[in-house]
Amino acid sequence: MLPDQNKVAAIIRETASIEILPLFRKLKDHQIDDKESGEIVTAADINAEQRLTAALEKLAPGSTTVGEEAVSENPEILDRLAGDRAVWVIDPVDGTRNFANGKECFAVIIAYCQSGVTLAGWIYDPVSDCMYYAADGAGAWANDRRLNIPPSPAVNEMTGSVSKRHFDRLDKRRPSPDIPGDMIRYRCVGREYTDLALGELHFAEYGMLKPWDHAAGILIHAEAGGFSAYTEDQIPYRPGPTTRKHLLAAASQAEWQVLKELFI
Repeated sequence: MLPDQNKVAAIIRETASIEILPLFRKLKDHQIDDKESGEIVTAADINAEQRLTAALEKLAPGSTTVGEEAVSENPEILDRLAGDRAVWVIDPVDGTRNFANGKECFAVIIAYCQSGVTLAGWIYDPVSDCMYYAADGAGAWANDRRLNIPPSPAVNEMTGSVSKRHFDRLDKRRPSPDIPGDMIRYRCVGREYTDLALGELHFAEYGMLKPWDHAAGILIHAEAGGFSAYTEDQIPYRPGPTTRKHLLAAASQAEWQVLKELFI
């Protein structure tokens, strides 16, 4: 049984209002630390994850959590995704560096998973107070608006999120009708997935496949009509450890097949 999506949304909004937004553009130096991975973590990340963990586990008794900051301290927590218990996958502040730099491109990402399947996902933009939500087989929504991805333009008119490695390689082939017109990176995967579901971003490719980045977004994108899979074998994404190294999301399976050739 899925948790009440409105109660989850209320928990996310409350957490953002208490732990995240009060620190936006007000972080002190002692509230920002470096991780061993080269990323940064702020007091907002740590405090928001702790609050979300406690509230979500209480909402769904018997569930457990996989949070980005907890995994940073103890990687074995990822093994919870391989079990049968319901798991909340939490990215308390996706786009932490944007957040720390005072940029509005950040989000809270929550996925509800069980047995390697994402059953529900939430991506919240605290600045605009827009909650994106999807449940498996029940569609995708932005607040009260049902999402359906519109048809994409020709490839050379598309906007896509690509890694620097692929940007440099593809940029050398311009101008060409099979090269996207605009290639960018938000530095906030959650906001990329919401724009994919809106049809404002036409595709995205990823080589970093952490579950807190992708579990909710892949579901929201799929429920809005999009298609995603690993480029190695066209297998759908599943949250948890994988040996596959490359994920591509597009507005449709037909467009995915065309775009895949750019990234293999």
